[in-house]
Amino acid sequence: MAHPSQLGFQDAASPIMEELLHFHDHALMAVFLISTLVLYIITTMLTTKLTNTNAMDAQEIEMVWTIMPAIILIVIALPSLRILYLMDEMSDPAVTVKAIGHQWYWSYEYNDYADIAFDSYMIPSSELSPGEFRLLEVDNRMIVPMETSIRVLVSAEDVLHSWAVPSLGIKIDAIPGRLNQTSFIARPGMFYGQCSEICGANHSFMPIVVESASRPDFFSWTLPISS
Repeated sequence: MAHPSQLGFQDAASPIMEELLHFHDHALMAVFLISTLVLYIITTMLTTKLTNTNAMDAQEIEMVWTIMPAIILIVIALPSLRILYLMDEMSDPAVTVKAIGHQWYWSYEYNDYADIAFDSYMIPSSELSPGEFRLLEVDNRMIVPMETSIRVLVSAEDVLHSWAVPSLGIKIDAIPGRLNQTSFIARPGMFYGQCSEICGANHSFMPIVVESASRPDFFSWTLPISS
């Protein structure tokens, strides 16, 4: 999760988030080079009194500043299209979880395991245990097996919500009457998120906690509930 005075993204906990971080750095470097060149040109024009008449009407310069932006856009677009392809629908997920947004909590359904379903409410600050995070802890976490393909179906019961876990690279809208889906493969750990849609008065009080456990631990967690 994020820490105080953090300037960058959270550490990647999934392959997709790693790709997004790499693409961010790649695009940021292109923006930095372009900004540096433009700043240099502006500074030169403001500080020099010399004007080259040959540069005022030159076909070569016209070609350069037409072709170069096109090349830069291609260099940025190709990695972006690759990530969009990687984030596409997962063909054969091992676990499917349905997340439904309510005012103001989340409910989860594991239809693959004897219809496991539960609600996930934020733990009030007065009931937190030492070491738990304020406004981020929940009473029932969404538990998934580590390093396994997970599909999440997202919808809402009342108003617009958004199911977002930054370290997993996930942010998808929860819309009443519509079923959106996303997928991820998580490393071991516990990952925090929040509703990222202004959904009402208690918008900031519906956190998301995804716990990625080992497969034996995950299956042992499903057994008491399914029995």
